[in-house]
Amino acid sequence: MDAILENTERYRTIARLAAVGGIATLLGGSTIVAYFDPTQAHFFPVCPLYSLTGFACPGCGLTRGFHALFRGDLASAIHFNALIPIWVVIFSAVLISLVLYSIRGRGLPIGRISPNWLFVLLGVMIVFGVVRNIPAYPFTLLFP
Repeated sequence: MDAILENTERYRTIARLAAVGGIATLLGGSTIVAYFDPTQAHFFPVCPLYSLTGFACPGCGLTRGFHALFRGDLASAIHFNALIPIWVVIFSAVLISLVLYSIRGRGLPIGRISPNWLFVLLGVMIVFGVVRNIPAYPFTLLFP
């Protein structure tokens, strides 16, 4: 019985350290994106779908969008990727959950989110990915 409790405590300690690592990764990545302009710095990864096909995926423009957002330019951030408000909410929820997990051992109650919301998000991303590649006005405004 003592071995089980010891393993459980070890697991909780490792999970909390992993949460701290996740926090460091999110904040470190955010700092790099805020500091370096993705249009000037060439070490940011290029979208493989765009590189191979010329089509913009639903995530194209997020790095430039977050850079603009960190600089306070909301209009440019939305221009780069119109779904950036959704990603801000997602990344914020993940960061808050990691902070809570590292402090108290449990994060936000994400398990209570209905799978239907994930299907809605997936559907929005697919529709956005198709619509932003239609080569006609006003859809061209969505292209990054």
